[in-house]
Amino acid sequence: MNSISVLHINLFQAGKGISDFYFNRMREHLVLGHRHIEKPHRHDFYATILFTGGSGVHEIDFHQYEVSPGSLFFMSPGQVHSWELSDDIDGYIFFCSQDFYELHYVHQKLKGFPFFGSVSFPRKLQLDETELGAYIPLFKMLEGEYLMPQFMNEALILSLMSQLFIRSSRLFSRKLEDEYPVLNASYFRHYQDFENFIEEHLTKQKSIAFYASLLNISPKHLNRITQTVVQKTATQVIMERVVLEAKRMLMYLDDSLVDIAFRLGYEEYSYFVRVFRKTSGLTPTQFIKLYKS
Repeated sequence: MNSISVLHINLFQAGKGISDFYFNRMREHLVLGHRHIEKPHRHDFYATILFTGGSGVHEIDFHQYEVSPGSLFFMSPGQVHSWELSDDIDGYIFFCSQDFYELHYVHQKLKGFPFFGSVSFPRKLQLDETELGAYIPLFKMLEGEYLMPQFMNEALILSLMSQLFIRSSRLFSRKLEDEYPVLNASYFRHYQDFENFIEEHLTKQKSIAFYASLLNISPKHLNRITQTVVQKTATQVIMERVVLEAKRMLMYLDDSLVDIAFRLGYEEYSYFVRVFRKTSGLTPTQFIKLYKS
């Protein structure tokens, strides 16, 4: 099984002074990174991409999103993605490492933004014409600071990124409230904590009772929260995260299927296959044939 490539931010730096930040226009980026993007790959950095022209399909963690003017994407380290884009594609793209942002904003973690912190929420915001018009100047200012560094340019870059992330978080929240008007802040915070605990204990713990106890709530209330926030049971959220991790491993590790099942906490491979098939509709072998043929 061929392992999937992992792209590091220094592949794109081309001698720039800021080692943990990269910015480019989409057209130039595609020329620079053409050899990297035709096949699924993953990053060790955070990425933000705004499309202002063209069309296509962007696949992130095995979910396909339509690309059109105003499509704004957010990607976290470890996510697998690929895309097919039209020849007239245009827009902006920037990367940053976790340390570059969080060493300056010690009280604001990148995972605190909903589009970076939750695997259950879409990684795309679709901006309307007015929203897109408000975003473009921020991207252009980032471009200027990256290409022509001036006094305290890192501070301004960090400030502009924060403005983009905060503006996007507000927009994301408004769209979420419009779609799910019963969603409240307490439920959302509990759901984020639930996902964070899953990330921490994924390979060892898969029971609702365990995570409910960490949240100091009942399993029944945890189910109420997940069904309100993402219209899924807590068990479905846990199993979908397990299967997502399995898919990533199947894509970029050379381990056997049995070893991957064991890594995820399943001593019986047959049970792991049943969980994988029930959640994804495919067996692990069928998934490999579909994505690595």
